[in-house]
Amino acid sequence: MMMKQEYTIPFAGLKPGKHEFDYNIDNTFFEAFEYAEFNDASIALTVLLDKQNTMLEFEMSAAGSVNLDCDLTSEPFDQEIKASLELVVKFGDFYNDEDDEILIIPHGEHQVNIAQYVYEMLVLAVPPKRVHPGVLDGSLQSDVLEKLEELRPKKAKRNTEETDPRWDALKDLKTDN
Repeated sequence: MMMKQEYTIPFAGLKPGKHEFDYNIDNTFFEAFEYAEFNDASIALTVLLDKQNTMLEFEMSAAGSVNLDCDLTSEPFDQEIKASLELVVKFGDFYNDEDDEILIIPHGEHQVNIAQYVYEMLVLAVPPKRVHPGVLDGSLQSDVLEKLEELRPKKAKRNTEETDPRWDALKDLKTDN
């Protein structure tokens, strides 16, 4: 839980205008959310806060890589990711985070935690099918790939010259109109 507090931005003392916050995200960030899909992570996150009198506008952009296991071979590889998210924070009578892009916080609040939004943005930036680049270009040598190739269904060899004599009589029934 302590890791998530690092992403709490106190806006009460900031002057109206743009403010920039930079974060380096590693695998401990995802472990705080009990997300164990990544072996390792190295992501640079930039948060641009535009503070206005009636609302806050966050522009978050992240770039980096996560190390994860291939869905086909279980071989680890680095997946490059880029993600961005815009979040508008408005003030209201009570806390409401039902909308993905608008967060409503009570009037008396003086800080906002963006950890959940950053987490969702980064997890959704990873492709749903995780395939090692070596599988795609054929350069990866793996026992799993060899076994998959061995078990691949064989293509039936068809020779058009040889036909089954039982069906030859049916060819006479064909009419070309």
